[in-house]
Amino acid sequence: MQRTKKEELLQFAIYIARSAGKNTLSHFRNGVQVDRKADDSPVTIADREAEKWMRDRITETYPEHGIIGEEFGIQGENRSVQWILDPVDGTHSFIHGVPLYTTLVGVTIDGEPEIGVIYAPVTDELCEAALELGARYNGQDCRVADVRSLSRATLLSTDVTTIREQGLFGKFENLLDSCRLHRTWGDAYGHMMVATGRADIMFDPVLNLWDAAPLLPILQESGGVFLDLKGRASIDGGNGFSSNEVLAGNVISAMEPSGK
Repeated sequence: MQRTKKEELLQFAIYIARSAGKNTLSHFRNGVQVDRKADDSPVTIADREAEKWMRDRITETYPEHGIIGEEFGIQGENRSVQWILDPVDGTHSFIHGVPLYTTLVGVTIDGEPEIGVIYAPVTDELCEAALELGARYNGQDCRVADVRSLSRATLLSTDVTTIREQGLFGKFENLLDSCRLHRTWGDAYGHMMVATGRADIMFDPVLNLWDAAPLLPILQESGGVFLDLKGRASIDGGNGFSSNEVLAGNVISAMEPSGK
């Protein structure tokens, strides 16, 4: 795809992520009703309204493109360009009034993740990237930190309960014991922390396509990596972590089956 066309898609991704994210603020800390999906995960009107708004804008502007969203599924399967949407990443944070939820937009071109946007509406932080076009945080170039040993690394993760439910706690404990500091500033916000050099590793035991799609281009363009636990740069591996290239091998080694 031509550079100018990719730049156009990136700017549109920024527009819909920022606008839809701001739309969620009318429901934030406002006693929003929580419903349960078939898998018992929570969903609110904020999720549904934001995704519908993004879908409508995409369909109006790029009717030839496909859309995959957490709330409303697949539209235009097998299209060359796919928009992958997560209107509220971190719904638990949103429900509990924690300002670290985000709105995510990823774009794949011929099956490859090329564009990613993470927008945190409450804190008004936006991290965006397109392959070969660099990564930026609030308009300024961003880069992963140059920490080279786990003993100096700040590790982020989602909740430990999910890690245990996935049968990964023993392996995660190896990583936890190796790192300097651990905090649970999780979901996509944690990956944005790594991309902007404010943390060194973010580990996610469960990732859906719409969670992971924006992360790979953002981490790669900020000088880091986004890998699943098999070491693949994949958005459909079901789990994943972000770090710089030096730490990545240490993370995988710590999580190997030979661990605790």
